[in-house]
Amino acid sequence: MTLLASRDEADRTAPPARGAPADPRWVRPSVATLLLATAVLYLWNLGESGWANAFYSAAAQAGSVSWKALFFGSSDAANAITVDKTPAALWVMSLSARLFGVGSWSVLVPQALMGVGSVALLFAAVRRTSGPAAGLLAGTVLALTPAAALMFRFNNPDALLVLLLTAGAYCVVRALEKASPRWLALAGVAVGFGFLAKMLQAFLVLPAFGLAYLIAAPTSVGRRLLHLIGALGATLLSAGWYLAVVASWPAADRPYIGGSQENSLWELAFGYNGLGRITGDEVGSVGGNPNGGWGGTGWDRLFGSEMAGGIAWLLPAAVVALAAGLWFTRHAPRTDRGRAALIVWGGWFLVTAMVFSYMGGIIHAYYTIALAPAVAALVGIASTQLWRARGNPAAAGTLSAGIGLTALTAYLLLSRQPEWLPGLSIAILVAGLLCAFLAFFVSRLPDVARRLVTVGALVTVLAGTGAYTVATAATPHSGALPSAGPEIDRGGLRMGGGGLLGTSLPGDDLAALIRQDSAKYTWAAATVGSNNAAGYQLGSGAPVMAVGGFNGTDPAPTLERFQEYVRNGQIHYFLGEGMMMRGETGSDAAERIAGWVAETYRPATVDGVTVYDLTR
Repeated sequence: MTLLASRDEADRTAPPARGAPADPRWVRPSVATLLLATAVLYLWNLGESGWANAFYSAAAQAGSVSWKALFFGSSDAANAITVDKTPAALWVMSLSARLFGVGSWSVLVPQALMGVGSVALLFAAVRRTSGPAAGLLAGTVLALTPAAALMFRFNNPDALLVLLLTAGAYCVVRALEKASPRWLALAGVAVGFGFLAKMLQAFLVLPAFGLAYLIAAPTSVGRRLLHLIGALGATLLSAGWYLAVVASWPAADRPYIGGSQENSLWELAFGYNGLGRITGDEVGSVGGNPNGGWGGTGWDRLFGSEMAGGIAWLLPAAVVALAAGLWFTRHAPRTDRGRAALIVWGGWFLVTAMVFSYMGGIIHAYYTIALAPAVAALVGIASTQLWRARGNPAAAGTLSAGIGLTALTAYLLLSRQPEWLPGLSIAILVAGLLCAFLAFFVSRLPDVARRLVTVGALVTVLAGTGAYTVATAATPHSGALPSAGPEIDRGGLRMGGGGLLGTSLPGDDLAALIRQDSAKYTWAAATVGSNNAAGYQLGSGAPVMAVGGFNGTDPAPTLERFQEYVRNGQIHYFLGEGMMMRGETGSDAAERIAGWVAETYRPATVDGVTVYDLTR
């Protein structure tokens, strides 16, 4: 029998969402409390973020008006160009906007509910292999991860991605119980639809899922391979159907595929949003190229100033948990589900962390939410199993090391922002080291003292990440690049929180001008760049063409096509003077269009914005 044993067979196979007869009475109310607290954390004062990422909010607004825009993920209801992602996340937001009207809450609430769903699924998955206590701890850690609070209160595609990948992991855990090809295929479907949320990033979990099933499924190796082939087919089918439909759709009858240079979703998926993210060779990107890049790469990237606050609090503990779990189960039978769970979550964690640490293309701090379920599961599983085996010096020592290392990590991270909650860092360090010392001898302590050490260790381990998560949730976020943590005033300069690449809504006069006679035109206005267009569109409610897509580097439309639109009276105004982000690669069509407009039409100024009337 291994030191870290799996749960009893009957307990594992009971329905996870409702609890099981073998569960203690505290399980159901504890799970309900966890989910309710998570909902409050992610929903409270959510409207303060306004449109959050206006780029996606404008696309949701377009999808609420046009079914075609909804299907393709168009930036505007007239379907000039799509966002630079596959549109699964936009489908959810657009349908919500259709049901409840276009507004901040209808766009953001679905993401918060995805967060609650992710916590519930993680609890269910971990509970099946390690018991309800491990599931509750894992769910709590996920809910209190700053990157999770950031993205589940925001409208980027990452919220849906994490929900689907967590659902996939749950399905793999179910598949491992009886070598079920049906559950394994459902895992493939979940990952495939994750691809439709954020493309190739979804596939980072596949090595872990496949390896766990290949090693531990209780059937012959031949059947394991056949089941995996079937699941791979389900993954490709659920991901590929949309690519096939878009590829077969006449290009003249659909919007341009934003983020691509050849109007191709395949290029977008495997180039700009695929291998280009690894190599840095992203045509049309700003900064993401072989000679530029997006910051230093290396094993310590996740602990750098940009990413650490969102995810690093329990990274060392997760590494210790994985190593200890695999060591203590090294003599377990092949089909041991406890070790299989470690492979599922540990493989997810290692592959994703390695890719994030060394990828040379576009990467942003909020991407680290993809690590949160795996980190939470590893911490939940190992902590409870080590606690059950606390009479063994090796288990007690590992538990003690994990507590102390987590306290030290929190101290170092909090010390980077001494202006915020001064004293918290040293309090966590002192309390953590004390709990770590007592944890080594906890099996020899009286029951009352043992309970106090348990509570103290849990509070200490979660104090840093919890405080940072609450601060993240309390801070409004907007723009394309939100960051976790509190907003700090340093000499009049606001640091943290908020976001970059924000979008400004037009003034009242400009919004009224854009709306004026907008029904007579295909596009009420055009402007360079999707963020600019999103603000004008959300402020006026009329379709605004995003010339050049997100970066202004897509060849959509060409100058000749734009001139044709103008001749046909399809565009009323051109806004701005060609302001855009310019990279070293990509098309200069947007720059040429802006130059032609400035040379051909007389400018006027409305609410500080240069306006060209293209009908005169």
